[in-house]
Amino acid sequence: MADLLGSILSSMEKPPTVGDQESRRKAREQAARLKKMEEEEKRKKAEFRKKMEKEVSDFIQDSSQQKRKYKPMGKIERSILHDVAEVAGLTSFSFGEDDESRYVMLFKKEFAPSDDELEAYRKGEEWDPLLAEQRRKLKEKAALEEASSAQAEKSQICPNSNYRDKYSHLIGTSAAKDAAHTLEANRSYGCVPVANKRDTRSIEEAMNEIRAKKRQRREGDTAAQSSSS
Repeated sequence: MADLLGSILSSMEKPPTVGDQESRRKAREQAARLKKMEEEEKRKKAEFRKKMEKEVSDFIQDSSQQKRKYKPMGKIERSILHDVAEVAGLTSFSFGEDDESRYVMLFKKEFAPSDDELEAYRKGEEWDPLLAEQRRKLKEKAALEEASSAQAEKSQICPNSNYRDKYSHLIGTSAAKDAAHTLEANRSYGCVPVANKRDTRSIEEAMNEIRAKKRQRREGDTAAQSSSS
């Protein structure tokens, strides 16, 4: 019986010592402080959201404003402002190199920023519509000049010139016409016809042969006239 009573008493929880009581008190105090901090943080967020909702509403009703830039703010504040803007039907963007310098800009839907404007803000530049228009015109001019240059190079590679006019001062109009017909470009095989690819003669040799044929025709015509007379 005595052994059974001793076993029961030894298995019972011992009363807390002074050290245990102090640890539990500190734990309760810490939990209370954390709860209070969470409630304070929640209250601050609610107040900030309410403030942003009023500012966004005023911005929407002000017809003289197309966009609004806010001062740099923390990640949580930016997130709240983006959410308020989305609910209100606005477009919002964050800009800045690092977290401390990042800020939010709001745009009304009918005045949404262009890609060039967004690029300027991302570079940390102020948006100047007049300067942007000048840059746009310069880009268009450069593109037209580049296209014109490319077209000129293409024309030089595959000229669309008249060989009859080019060689008429050398061999006469009739012979130049024959040369032009011989050297006419075949579209299916580039600027050089298939027949010309097999012809190893130079231009001068081809011209000489055409002139010789022309002389033969004239001599033949002369001989025919003489015999008929």
